[in-house]
Amino acid sequence: MIEAILFDFGGVITESPFDAFNVFERERDLPENFIRNLNSDQHDKNAWAKLERGEISPDEFDELFRREAINRGYDVSGLEILKLVYTPLRPSMISAIQKYKHNYQVACLTNNFPKTPTLANLIGTTRLNEWQNVFDTFSHVIESAKVGSRKPEEQFFLTACDVIGVKPSSAVFLDDIGSNLKPARNMGMTTIKVTSAQQAINSLEAVLNSS
Repeated sequence: MIEAILFDFGGVITESPFDAFNVFERERDLPENFIRNLNSDQHDKNAWAKLERGEISPDEFDELFRREAINRGYDVSGLEILKLVYTPLRPSMISAIQKYKHNYQVACLTNNFPKTPTLANLIGTTRLNEWQNVFDTFSHVIESAKVGSRKPEEQFFLTACDVIGVKPSSAVFLDDIGSNLKPARNMGMTTIKVTSAQQAINSLEAVLNSS
């Protein structure tokens, strides 16, 4: 019996940042998937991982990411990349949150960044407020930068289940990254790989109707 619906945020509730990365790469004459490949190299201890665990600030990330990019042959600012993550919201996914929150615990499990004045200035108050309004609709928001662990680390999911008060076997988790889904599935969660908003909604309805 499903008791909780756990949503990733970027790429699930919002448009995919990976699409924004690819546009940026084309505009800057970078190799396709340069950013994703850079962030997957030494994925548990690179600049991106340290930022998402709250170990470094966005300003420190800017320099560390730039060094990693230069080592791959291209000079790219980390702050430029962070700005790309804040993509537009998907209205149909927000409607799904509103629909299901009355009968299920609906939580957000997000890899995010420490909130600093630099980040606020970079993103702008309008977009940040739009995102915050959605965060406020969840029963719980588990933020990697606050709990000190991140997807796909098992500790992140253990912390989330403890905070939400749900067994993994009673939860369905939606994420757009397969490597984030694997540990959740191994713990007993039902998982949904998100490729589009409509696909996510249809898959979620099928899971809930069969539970």
